[in-house]
Amino acid sequence: MSHMLSRDAVAVPPTGGRSTAVPHDGAAGLITDSAPEDPLPGSGHRPAALIDDALAAELIAFRRDMHMHPELANQEVRATAAVKARLEKAGLAPRVLASGTGLICDILPSGRPGEWAGGRPMLALRGDMDALPVPDTKTVPYRSTVPGRAHACGHDVHTAVVLGAGLALARLARGGLLPHPVRLIFQPAEEVMPGGAHSAIDSGALEGVERIVAVHCDPRLDAGRIGLRTGAITSAADMITVVLSGPGGHTARPHLTTDLVTAAARLAVDVPALVQRRADTRWGVNLTWGRLQTGHAANVIPQSAELAGTIRCLELAGWRAAPDLVHTAVDEVAAVYRAKSELRYVRGVPPVVNDAGAVELLRSAMTERFGEQAVTGTEQSLGGEDFSWYLERVPGAMARLGVRTPGRTGRDLDIHQGDFDVDERAVAVGAEFLAAAALRDAAAR
Repeated sequence: MSHMLSRDAVAVPPTGGRSTAVPHDGAAGLITDSAPEDPLPGSGHRPAALIDDALAAELIAFRRDMHMHPELANQEVRATAAVKARLEKAGLAPRVLASGTGLICDILPSGRPGEWAGGRPMLALRGDMDALPVPDTKTVPYRSTVPGRAHACGHDVHTAVVLGAGLALARLARGGLLPHPVRLIFQPAEEVMPGGAHSAIDSGALEGVERIVAVHCDPRLDAGRIGLRTGAITSAADMITVVLSGPGGHTARPHLTTDLVTAAARLAVDVPALVQRRADTRWGVNLTWGRLQTGHAANVIPQSAELAGTIRCLELAGWRAAPDLVHTAVDEVAAVYRAKSELRYVRGVPPVVNDAGAVELLRSAMTERFGEQAVTGTEQSLGGEDFSWYLERVPGAMARLGVRTPGRTGRDLDIHQGDFDVDERAVAVGAEFLAAAALRDAAAR
């Protein structure tokens, strides 16, 4: 199958064997490469599509426009306005979070705009909206227009996926075919600790919610597939900063002062080792430094030094024990070199622990829409995700959404890098997947 490109349309990889064009209105750019020839897993195994070609094309255009205008955490004003406008156009009543960015929107079985007013609890679909302070290094028409910022983690995809699922469900509701209310959560500030999930929860995002689900882009998994795991699928992540201080002095007389360079070097090596040896190995506690700064001259012992890094833990027990372990290790190593130490420990996020029932819901929804071959297992990541804060309150699950082009060769793209991009067919797959999960959840109650 060939995909012809014109100056006025963007060829979009098909979601079900048909080509689609996205009108080029200046928001979405032209794809310069031909679309992939390989069909997606499950493309021949589909009941009537919840996401038709027209909506799939619209979602890709929406994603590209958002990709071109990335906004950092708590600055997602443009994205919030765009999502709000589209939901209102669909006859819904979204409400912006109290923090000023991000929004919540309920889809009611009546098909009329409104908010959940009690009764049967809801399933929530969550997407995040913020970008990263990373330069966009891709050569594509929808490259970021904001210097030093990029959607390098796929939050533009997550937003488009939840928006698409919501629009499909709203259409069903208008036809009297949605048996149960569903809530959409578009969350700001996932990329900063402790995460924007708190602002969403504080704005009532979980009121009336019985279960919550989400997707996260996975560039190691082919588009058309999802990865599922029961139990912990991400890790806990905290940030630490250690400030060392001493009187300083001449490098000719280190015995008369506090040698902070040596103290900082030993702390960088010894504290992670001490923490690792004192933690239960099953917790998977890992401390890694990302920054060490000290000194200005070769013949001067400095008066201060600073180290910063992250703590990652595979298990909740390790996350809860980590602050005491780190505090003790820092104090002990600093004392050996007579350095004063101050530890700033910033709690980040606990692990995302997927509920078995929610995982089964997602598995059955994906299998129904795309076949058994579209579902695979996945490993636990050492990355952190503030979706975990929702799961501290209600059961739910996060699935990994495949975004790699099938048959791609060469270096795999990775998240949090400037050249990260996705096979855009994954947008419609993700939207249909979440919409189907909402319908199956409603039918099971």
